[in-house]
Amino acid sequence: MAFTPLHDRVLVRRVESDEKTAGGLIIPDSAKEKPAEGEVVSVGAGARDDDGDRIAMDVKAGDKILFGKWSGTEITLDGEELLIMKESDILGLIG
Repeated sequence: MAFTPLHDRVLVRRVESDEKTAGGLIIPDSAKEKPAEGEVVSVGAGARDDDGDRIAMDVKAGDKILFGKWSGTEITLDGEELLIMKESDILGLIG
């Protein structure tokens, strides 16, 4: 299914965290927190300012991002869990 976010929204795929701690302990699924790191899948065209001009997006598809723990709305597209969030929910770029 094709999905294109509108305005200043971004479609994000979570990046899964490691299965082990630095010391080698295996972390069970029940103890894992959902990662606040992801990859941008697609972006909207951008919001509009008061004059009706587009405000360019600061992120693009393929960017690695960090976002707030409770950011976005979870959706499932073609069996894959993704997030839709506003660009303002993104805390920064990684790498």
